[in-house]
Amino acid sequence: MNYLEKILFAGVVLAGGCCCAQAASPYQAVVAADGSGDYLTVGEAIAAAPAVHEGAWKILVKRGEYRELVKIPAEKKNIHLIGEGRDKTIIHHPINYGGAPDANPRYRLTDYWKWSKNNPESSVAGDMTAVVDVRGDGFLAWGIGFVNDWGVESWSGPQALAMYSNADRVAFGECALRSFQDTWRTPDADSHRNYAGGCLIEGAVDYIYGGGDVFVEGSTLYNVRSGSVIVAPNHGAPEWGYVFRDCVIDGNFEAADGKQKLGRPWQRKPRAVYINTIALIPITEGGWDEMGTVPGIFAEYNTVGRDGKAVDLSRRKTHYKPNRRGKNGEDLGEGDCQAVLTPEQAAGYTYSNVVAGKDGWDPRAMMTRLARPANLRLEGETLSWDKVEGAIGYMVYDGEKLLGVTDECALKVSGHPQWAYMVKAVNPSGIPGKTGV
Repeated sequence: MNYLEKILFAGVVLAGGCCCAQAASPYQAVVAADGSGDYLTVGEAIAAAPAVHEGAWKILVKRGEYRELVKIPAEKKNIHLIGEGRDKTIIHHPINYGGAPDANPRYRLTDYWKWSKNNPESSVAGDMTAVVDVRGDGFLAWGIGFVNDWGVESWSGPQALAMYSNADRVAFGECALRSFQDTWRTPDADSHRNYAGGCLIEGAVDYIYGGGDVFVEGSTLYNVRSGSVIVAPNHGAPEWGYVFRDCVIDGNFEAADGKQKLGRPWQRKPRAVYINTIALIPITEGGWDEMGTVPGIFAEYNTVGRDGKAVDLSRRKTHYKPNRRGKNGEDLGEGDCQAVLTPEQAAGYTYSNVVAGKDGWDPRAMMTRLARPANLRLEGETLSWDKVEGAIGYMVYDGEKLLGVTDECALKVSGHPQWAYMVKAVNPSGIPGKTGV
């Protein structure tokens, strides 16, 4: 049954409420593992989404665990996946890039080959590269956990992507991206923009890598082993590269031994800067590590420790010698790169400069959470509330249980709640707002 067939007929008109006699969902589709939605899996909902549509195609993914591999093809643009919280709505699966065991003695004692996409007998064999593979521009995810089970459960390589966001205008809000090696692969194209706000990104080995202009703010970078390396970019000539602003670097006990590294340069002329970072675990004195090239810029500004005091950046690494040779065996040379930004340089790495582009893309505005609905009242079996400015609909809960979604300011309920009735206004992007009780 699709969402049009699940229209609710409220048949009520309430003072201060909406005046339609017919109430519909603010979402084009609802996914629910328990069968209470339009689809059982996220993949089914994506497959049913039209290639051409006006505005965002909003899919509510109800709380639950969805063990599947999901691909957003290039023709499916402006898909919005809205969850109920990154620890409540979880898309997960084991998959990795491992080669045949004989070629990888390091991994012979593990069962990674069972979940390798390169194993023709594996259930994950094929063209999928990550748990979620995004190719359609304008993708937005909010309140969802993206987990590569191989990385999280084995705490081992080989590379096991939770997310591959190979598209422009991709945004994550209050999401979790979790694995061990290569958790999040960012766009191939330098011109593509990605954004993450209020997220948890977890891993150990190069767990954010790739290209693109990527702006991460107010997020936690969580490390799960000694000597973890956060980024391994391979930019060609991006305008900005990776920008981490107002983020926290944290980790488990093993990662708190002072061997943590901010990143290493994978290929070409990678760029990464950390601005206003709070390091809850210590970073190695040099900050960065060697890899395959000399970075364009690997630098910091205003990093502070757990005690709130400024971290000494005077010994940060500035000289790099690639640890590999070129395709024809040539020496790739060595070189220097800036390690500390000036205040003027740091001031230039703003949200609008990195994210907006020529089209004025503004994921912050898309993720603005609306005010809490006021004046909730129960009259018989009808729960109603005052209209919230800018809302396209509402989510109604009894405690943590979602009772329904509606574009009205009322919903029929079964008398008194088990816990407490709560209502959240849904903004035009599909994101729920603050809770009215």
